[in-house]
Amino acid sequence: MSFLDHLEELRWHIIRSFGAILVFGIAAFLMKDFVWGVLILGPTKPDFWTYEMFCKVSSALGSDAFCIDEMPFIIQSRKMTGQFSMHIVSSVVIGLIVAFPYAFWEIWRFVSPGLYDNERKLSRGAVFFVSLLFSLGVLFGYFLVTPISVNFLGNYQVDETILNEFDITSYVSIVITLVLACGLLFQLPIVVYFLSKAGVISPEALVKYRKHAIVVILIIAALVTPPDPITQLLVTFPLLLLYQVSIYISRVVVRKREEKMAEEEAQSSL
Repeated sequence: MSFLDHLEELRWHIIRSFGAILVFGIAAFLMKDFVWGVLILGPTKPDFWTYEMFCKVSSALGSDAFCIDEMPFIIQSRKMTGQFSMHIVSSVVIGLIVAFPYAFWEIWRFVSPGLYDNERKLSRGAVFFVSLLFSLGVLFGYFLVTPISVNFLGNYQVDETILNEFDITSYVSIVITLVLACGLLFQLPIVVYFLSKAGVISPEALVKYRKHAIVVILIIAALVTPPDPITQLLVTFPLLLLYQVSIYISRVVVRKREEKMAEEEAQSSL
């Protein structure tokens, strides 16, 4: 295929990806009651699943310290276009999240023919694992990081005379940022896998610069989360765990690469 043919092929993959996002986005836009009443505004309600689980754990420990009876804040729209614009933004984001596996599969269909047979074989299952990690990150961000952040910020007061009345734009921005950031940050093992395959990084380097990585993870957690230490730690701990998993993945990749090189040298010497 010529360069222009490749561009034409890429264009259709991108069009199909955006088409899927658009279809799911329109569906989310039409399901306004469920999307807003259950999903987006769910973390603002005391009967949200995460809060109920915290209350059950607290009750099992003989306390009700983590039970939430009310959320002492209100969400309002201070702009004429506030609710409509957030309705569109939330629909697009939900469409992106739901269509992500298909969109990534489309892009992978364009990239994979350019790989060598051994590279294509070693990268088998990439779509599944990328989609799985993204979904786990989104669920982690929505069911754990977001409700704790909303509860902390919604209850925080410097003085009792100051009421917490949040604009809908601010609230939706926090929810979207936390959910998407967790989904992307959970791709760390995949990134390490391909960088290890390319020989860019090694498990020795990951171990050597582990302390530096911890600092970088803390900075990233501080950038993508609200300014409260609880949420930052909630994002930091799984990232540290994923970093440790990435070290193991890098070791496996490098070991297999060295074994293959040894086999090729042995065959060439015969």
